[in-house]
Amino acid sequence: MSTPLLHVTAIDAFYGDFQALFGVSLAVEAGQVVAVIGANGAGKSTLLRTIAGLMHPRRGDIAFDGASIAQMPAFDVVKRGVALVPEGRRLFPSLSVEENLLIGGQSKRPGPWTLQRIYNLFPVLAERRHLPATSLSGGQQQMAAIGRALMSNPRLMLCDEISLGLAPIIVRDIYARLPEIAGEGLSLVIVEQDIVQALRAASHVYCLQEGRVALEGEAKGLTREAISAAYFGV
Repeated sequence: MSTPLLHVTAIDAFYGDFQALFGVSLAVEAGQVVAVIGANGAGKSTLLRTIAGLMHPRRGDIAFDGASIAQMPAFDVVKRGVALVPEGRRLFPSLSVEENLLIGGQSKRPGPWTLQRIYNLFPVLAERRHLPATSLSGGQQQMAAIGRALMSNPRLMLCDEISLGLAPIIVRDIYARLPEIAGEGLSLVIVEQDIVQALRAASHVYCLQEGRVALEGEAKGLTREAISAAYFGV
């Protein structure tokens, strides 16, 4: 059996004295799309932040491509090939759309994603490339955040609540681009409250409930009843 590209093993994560994750384990194969679902406060964003190196687990390990990244600073995790699309987009408001995208390429990792390729994927960004990032709509800002992450040519992209606050038609438009992104051999971890979108996009699903993995399995094999029970803890 092949070694997963990402292997999270029994991690505990804390904010000060508050424990947010309890023995969470997760595996992602090369080229796989994995969804992490759960209610608000379940620990989804904390899991992605810990994988990305923005916080470090107090116990357990995170292996990427066979090497531990659990205690690495975030900039080294990016250099290894992990990119985060953060909740809320977090674009730089004082910079143009193109400048925001170029920041994503600072790691100089080789790969297929260039500025032109991002503009081909999201043509509206090309149209607005010289405008301030603040001039974009919410959906366009999400496209820019995804494009910025892709500019680092990652092997693993972590997407935190990419549908949050967006109109359904915009969400469908963004999710329609994911197969092309994954088609380049990227692995994706998608954190979502929108269960329907998560199940459509992913081959494997983890459900977090109060910082613990309450359910895990192949997306096509999970029943609505099982997901509901794990999601709400009933």
